[in-house]
Amino acid sequence: MRPTEEQEQLRSAVAALLMKHQDGAAWAPLTGQIGVAGLTVPEEHGGLGGGARDVHVVMEELGGCLSPVPFLGSAVLTAGALLATGDRAACGRLLPGLAEGTSVGTLAWAEGGSWDGAAVRAAAVPGPEGGWRLTGVKEHVLDWPEIDVLLVAARTGAGLSLFEVAPGAAGVRREPVVTMDTTRAQARWVLTGAEGRLLGTDGDGGQCLERVRDLACAALAAEQAGAAGRCLELTVAHARDRVQFGRPIGSFQAVKHRLADAYVLVESARSAALGAAYAADTDPAALPRAAAVAQSVCSEAFSAVAGETIQLHGGIGITWEHDAHRYFKRAHGAGELFGAPAHHRARLAAGLGLTG
Repeated sequence: MRPTEEQEQLRSAVAALLMKHQDGAAWAPLTGQIGVAGLTVPEEHGGLGGGARDVHVVMEELGGCLSPVPFLGSAVLTAGALLATGDRAACGRLLPGLAEGTSVGTLAWAEGGSWDGAAVRAAAVPGPEGGWRLTGVKEHVLDWPEIDVLLVAARTGAGLSLFEVAPGAAGVRREPVVTMDTTRAQARWVLTGAEGRLLGTDGDGGQCLERVRDLACAALAAEQAGAAGRCLELTVAHARDRVQFGRPIGSFQAVKHRLADAYVLVESARSAALGAAYAADTDPAALPRAAAVAQSVCSEAFSAVAGETIQLHGGIGITWEHDAHRYFKRAHGAGELFGAPAHHRARLAAGLGLTG
């Protein structure tokens, strides 16, 4: 599972751009100079034809600096959902723009705080001229100032299906929401008889979303591992520089033990996240289990390490003068995205036949 030379070069290039460009301004150079938006898009649709391990590299770097760029929502969720539908016409029409980064997409999926397909209550009924009309409310949708491609999960008579909905069409309303983690914008989408276009086969949306969920969990785990690693770096540097009682606080045994425990958590998270990415590329049958493990391990590791960052900085995390609180908030927000750790452990247990 060692990274290839190309992946190491990708990591260096992404890291260099993120150092030069802060916040959302990094999206244009990341897509224009490196092509991250089309990382997993097939070459026939203008992408680079990469895999989950390439996504892993990018997400680790994005997590390290808490970048708000829409890579997860557009390049992972939206592009992944389009490819999972097998709708060649829709892929040919939408993927080139997503791969270039000239358009940004999002997947409206969760309802009631759940990403399970069974929780979807949004309904789609046949409309005029062979189209569909969608009604429902979608929550926790990853947001960006300009959304060009909106994919929506809704239930039809045949089951759960995926639809393309024009973001600015009649009957479509986006409501930005205030989140604890200000580095990851979310929105609520309200559909009232909005016109939609079916993607793939009616009733196959559940299988598509299961695949997308696992890929998203693997990608998010990489982000969490990268952010936890950065928290540890900041804390070690502070422990080396902060002097109390005439000596650096990092020289005290109690602090050393806490830093050592944080290091173990970070390395465990990195291993779990890389294992999920490797499974996605080499053994799709093992991906659901590996993704559940990664999401559970990485969520809890990031939360614990982010908490230690605040504590070992003497509580500085409660102020805006240091980034510690930003990592703490990202940790708790990311820990609920696509399901809490307990949900993924239950999913893992069910997959192993451990539930009655």
